[in-house]
Parts: sequence; C-alpha cells; structure tokens
Amino acid sequence: MAEPEITTPDWVKDAVFYQIFPDRFARSPSLDAEKPGHLEPWDADPTPYGYKGGDLLGVAEKLDYLQDLGITALYFNPIFQSASNHRYHTHDYYRVDPLLGGDAAFEAMLAECKRRGLRVVLDGVFNHASRGFFQFNDVLENGASSPWLDWWTIREHPANAYDHGRPPGYAAWVGLHALPEFNTDNPQVREYLMRVGEYWLRNGIDGWRLDVPFEIATPGFWEEFRRRTKAIDPEAYLVGEVWGESQEWLGGGRFDGVMNYVFTEAAIAFAAGDRVRRALVEDRSYAPWPGIDGTAYAAKIDHLLGLYPWPVQQTQLNLLDSHDTARLLTIAGGDAASVRLAALLMFTFPGAPCVYYGDEIGLPGALPDHWTRRTFPWDHPERWDRDLHAAYKAMIALRRAEPALRRGAYHRLHADRDTYAFARSLDGDAVVVAVNVATEPRTVEARLADLGQTVGSGEPSLLHASGGEATVSVTEHGLRLALPARGGAVVALGRGAAR
Repeated sequence: MAEPEITTPDWVKDAVFYQIFPDRFARSPSLDAEKPGHLEPWDADPTPYGYKGGDLLGVAEKLDYLQDLGITALYFNPIFQSASNHRYHTHDYYRVDPLLGGDAAFEAMLAECKRRGLRVVLDGVFNHASRGFFQFNDVLENGASSPWLDWWTIREHPANAYDHGRPPGYAAWVGLHALPEFNTDNPQVREYLMRVGEYWLRNGIDGWRLDVPFEIATPGFWEEFRRRTKAIDPEAYLVGEVWGESQEWLGGGRFDGVMNYVFTEAAIAFAAGDRVRRALVEDRSYAPWPGIDGTAYAAKIDHLLGLYPWPVQQTQLNLLDSHDTARLLTIAGGDAASVRLAALLMFTFPGAPCVYYGDEIGLPGALPDHWTRRTFPWDHPERWDRDLHAAYKAMIALRRAEPALRRGAYHRLHADRDTYAFARSLDGDAVVVAVNVATEPRTVEARLADLGQTVGSGEPSLLHASGGEATVSVTEHGLRLALPARGGAVVALGRGAAR
C-alpha cells in the first residue's frame, strides 16, 4: 500500500505559540460577579485542588501584551466544563467551563483573536472523561441497568469510583478513579468523539493538541480523526502529546507534529549542563539529566532531524517546558543564562516554538505539578525578569523577521565541548547561529563550504547577541565568531549581509 502524502499546515511553519493554563494566566474583573466566592487569592501559593479564577476574557484583555511579545498562536490547556482546575477531568465537551466565563467568553475571545490574526489551538482529552461526565455518572447511578454501560469497561457493580483504598471498578487512566477511560472500540463512543473534534473546528478553532493519544489503541481511530477534521479545515493543526520518537504518529496519516520533547531534552541538557536538578526531571518521560556537551548535542540534533520528513520537521511543536514539567528556570537552579541559551536554540530551530506562559518573565516552577502552574504576576511587575523578557522579545522578533529561521534548511557547522554552530538557509539567504555554554568566552570557526554560500562583498551582519558582546569576522573558509561566556550570536550572510 502506498504511503500517505505528507502535508502539514502551512501557517504553523511561521507560528510562535504561547501555552496558556487558563485558571492561572489572567482574570477579568468583568466576570468577578459571576464567579463563586470560594476562590484562592491570585497571589497566594498554588494548591493541588484550588481554583484561582482565571478566565478567557482575561486572556482577551492580555492580547496586546502577547502580540507585543511577538506571539501569533495560542495553545490552551483544556477549557471544557470540568471539576478540576486543570480541566483534564471533562464533564461536557460541548460546554466551556463556567469559571472560564462559559461559551460567551470563549466566543468573545476567539472573535478578538481572529480580528488580530491570532490562531487558537485547544487541548483534546479523548481517551478518558471524568466521574462527572453524564454517560459515566449514569453508570454510577444505575449500575448494570445503565444504557451507557458499554461506553466504558466496567468490572464490578456498583463501580468503585471513590474508595481510593482499592482499585476503581472500571478501566481508568493510570488507575485514577477520577478518570474513567472511554471504550473507543464502541462505534457510538468513537462517533461521539469524532463529532467533538469536528464541532469546535466548525466553530472557528485552528487545531487540536491531542492528550496521551497512544492510550487510544482502537485501530484507525486517529486516522479517521484526521480525515474528518481535515475535511472541515485542511489547515487544521493536529499535534499529539507524544514525548519520545514518533515516527508511527508522523507518517502523514495521523498528526502534523508532536510536542517535541526529544528536542526539549537535548536543549536543556546542553544549555543547562550540570546545573540540571535531577530531582525535577527524573520522573518525567524525558531525560535532560545529566547534562551533555556540544558534540553530544550535535549528535542528538542530527538524529532528530533524520527521524521525520521535512514537512513534519517544520510543524513540530518545540518547547522548553510545559504544565507537565518543572519550569526550565527552576530545573537550571535559577540560572537565567540557561534559559536564554535554550531559548535561542528553540527560536532558531525548525518547527514552531512554544512559550509556556510566564517563562518570558522568569516565572519559577518546581514539582509537584501545581507549582509549575502558578499564576502570572500581572500586578507585581517587580517580580518580572525584565532582561529575560527583552531577550525573549528580541529572539521572537528575529525569528519572525528572518524567513530562513522559520523555513530554511538546517546545516550543522561546528561542535565541540562548549560550543555549537549551525546555519539555516533559504533562497540564497543564510543565517548562522552559534552558542557557547562555557563560563568563559569562546571563539568558533564556522566553515561555510557545505552551505554553498559565500559571505559576499559586504560584511556579515550581526543580528543578535545573547549574554554579552559578540563579534564576527570573515576568514578564508567562513566566519570567526567571538562569543561571550554563556552566550550566543546570530549572523546574517548572503543577501542578509547587504541589508
């Protein structure tokens, strides 16, 4: 059988994503009167089960900030009605959670995003629901008499949904009583979930981030999901939460990309090195500890770039942390230089970069998970790392200004213990990126022969320096880049040299 043609959404190749955890990003005063009173104070430490009251009108009110940062697309953690602050315990897939402002707030926010040209991707949690999901609640109420019995895999009656001293009486995600798993082998369940995917695309979203898709083993499920959603919007972005190498998911028949934790692991290990706090990464599905040097990073990136076809590489969702990990700043022991170095690698790498809300201002976050989901300190600008914010803004602007950094081919130029350099080339333009993770300045010699590129008559142009002053000069075979300690540089060649 012929392999499916590999097509991926064109807009994603130019996108810069911002991940929003809705309960913790922003709260609109206009909705306060509609919310219950028992909410945690916004600035208090987060707790596992407490709500802060963030909402979608709050997001709409912060779009000026996000666009000033350079963001072009938003990825939301779940927004549907749920009895949990993270909303992965879905009650109703067709209703936006009332604490987020309900359907009206979502519609208003989405309309404002569309007016501004911002894309919106929602989190689709389709392998499990919750105890409050109507069809499962009916089983709890009516036992073996429930008409929805075969929507689930029930092992006993009454099903044990609340006694955590013994296993749940049904198939549940990682054995959690709160998360009954759908029986996706049931055609009705399958059709229900397909229609959910279609419904929100028809209502204007731009794609789905699919939660733990590997937990759905029903043959053909994700292939059908792709066919049906792409029939509504061929440019819809389908990105799976798969942490490892993902060839089976990215062959053209399922997803356009995955959350690229393979890149995340390599970037953190190289940029942070021995600063990585083992306790904050060892129970996750990636391995940034122990750190690696530049030659090991080069090998990992060469391997990663060989895993998937180029159209897929361009639509991977590249990230440094998320709601499922400790924040990079905390992983690196508070070392902002590690964040800047890893971010420089991310913003110049093929695929769509994704900023976890607050990373750009140095928001810390350890584990357990609620600590990495703290509130954005809008009313406390003194807590912002302004230098880090300026660095993020500059790197995003650089990516958006340079087509080669978004769509150009990738060429490794140099790697040693402390430094790594590569180029991105497109239509006669080339941009060279070099980083130095050492605590002393280093000089990198970048040979350009493999680029088929010459420096030209003009001097190469230094577009960006991170961590201090950098200089660039022309040599017989390419470039010599003098890099600051724990810093990097971005240099334009070709037509870029004459700009």
